[in-house]
Amino acid sequence: MGAAPPACYASAVLTCLHVQNFAIIDELSVELGPGLNVFSGETGAGKSILVRALSLILGDTASGDLVRRGAEQAEVEALFELGADPELRLALEEAGLPAQDELVIRRVVKATGRSRAYLDGKLASRPQLAALSARLVDISSQHAHFGLTDARTHLGYLDAFGKHGAKLAKLAEDFDALKRATAVLHARLEASSKRAEREDLLRFQLAEVDELAPEAGEDERLAAERERLRHAERLLSSTSEAEATLYADDGALTERLARVAQELEDTAKLDPSLAPLVEQLRGAATQLEDAARELGAYARGVSLDPVRLAEVDERVEGLKRLGRKHGGSLEAALAFAERARAELASLGDLEEKIARAERDRDLAREKARMSALGLRDARKKTAMRMGRLIGKELGSLGMGDARVVVALAPLERDGGELEVEGARLTRKGIDRCELLIAPNVGEEARPLSKVASGGELSRAMLAIKRVLADLGPAGLYVFDEVDSGVGGAVAEVLGRKLADVASHRQVLCITHLPQIAVYADAHFRVDKRAEDGRTTSRIERIDDEARLDEVARMLGGLRITKKTRAAAQELLDGARV
Repeated sequence: MGAAPPACYASAVLTCLHVQNFAIIDELSVELGPGLNVFSGETGAGKSILVRALSLILGDTASGDLVRRGAEQAEVEALFELGADPELRLALEEAGLPAQDELVIRRVVKATGRSRAYLDGKLASRPQLAALSARLVDISSQHAHFGLTDARTHLGYLDAFGKHGAKLAKLAEDFDALKRATAVLHARLEASSKRAEREDLLRFQLAEVDELAPEAGEDERLAAERERLRHAERLLSSTSEAEATLYADDGALTERLARVAQELEDTAKLDPSLAPLVEQLRGAATQLEDAARELGAYARGVSLDPVRLAEVDERVEGLKRLGRKHGGSLEAALAFAERARAELASLGDLEEKIARAERDRDLAREKARMSALGLRDARKKTAMRMGRLIGKELGSLGMGDARVVVALAPLERDGGELEVEGARLTRKGIDRCELLIAPNVGEEARPLSKVASGGELSRAMLAIKRVLADLGPAGLYVFDEVDSGVGGAVAEVLGRKLADVASHRQVLCITHLPQIAVYADAHFRVDKRAEDGRTTSRIERIDDEARLDEVARMLGGLRITKKTRAAAQELLDGARV
């Protein structure tokens, strides 16, 4: 058996797969563990149906042909335990799912071919499933391709393998600085192209303000003056009459109050307790005299001036119009005028600002260029080393003539100005990357997805994943037909390498070879039975005794003998070493 896998991985792990009315499967549930999960069985028993079911979970195209005959719908459900992968959790948040420890993906396919997908019970689209799939499962099969066959992921693998994190961070920083500097330059150039028009508008608006020459608070002061002018006659009449009644007329209140105070003063000689009251009356008389004098002064200051009233009316209305044009109040209009003068002054310095912005942009572009070229040089070296290591792995897997090319090419130009050496510049550089493979001597290296043989593709995937070790984002690696066309010593090497990969990632492997099966951490047997005139595929996890028989069957066919059991035991013991 392979080395014990860690209790958990940083990435997601598939813990349970439930399938119902799917192809020849009536209903079954498979509980997977960490490490290497091996599925074996006779040809045609339905092992590859698991891969098809997983592909459906990951957003593959649905078809009514997948529904078991006689059923209305097929259903596939997968339970993933989520690790600490931050990008996976971010993808879930973008799908409207809060942070959690588990994720259930469910896909229902009708016999008509229509399907529905659910993420934790919420309806989801195929693109949402596809966005999550790269971080959940990587399938290597002749019939299903996910993960590493997608060339869009290859640059990330190359950078992770080469540990280019610091260079990528520096480039991203320089790229962002270049974008900001370019945006500033564009804004100033646009302002320059519209400067004459803008200057004319600002001067016109300022001329309106300067013509009135308003002062802060002037509208309130004029409003008060207008009220006095409008009611001048009443104000004059009231204040004049009040002065006369209190002081100016014969027998005015102040005169009469003075007589009362004098009389009480004489009386107080008879009773001194009246003296304080006399003082109060004299004080009241003094206050009335003061008020009368102020009323008189106010009355003499009242102006019956219709000309001034007309001037004030016109001024108040002019200030109101100005306020309505520039913010709704005189204060807003004065603030606008201040901003307009500042902008007008800045437009006069625009040429110098444009020149400064061009210098800043050129400096930022040179920094980004140097960072991008430095990253490209590092990638070239890493690509050569990575290609050699993958080729060496392929040789040990029985593909000694295979050649792997980690091809780097410049990103296509898109007409923008963020370019370096004729290539489009992005936060990740100026390169695109694709892993190419030539399985045989004399063949042209082709993309992984174009490899004709399912076995060759699966072994190529294993070699790549072996080299990349724990760099991939997917939590589960699936290998189907990895053992196609190999045997003997190569098969044993395959088993060891699968076990090694399983120390970093959960692995599901479908195999016919006992040399691979003996490295399993969990072994499942798939068989096909006829019940009530219908064929049904079943899967069960087998214990040590049943596993010995299954390995013996894989060695010697249907008839298990003492010799095949002994050979099977020897293989199992060898895998434990």
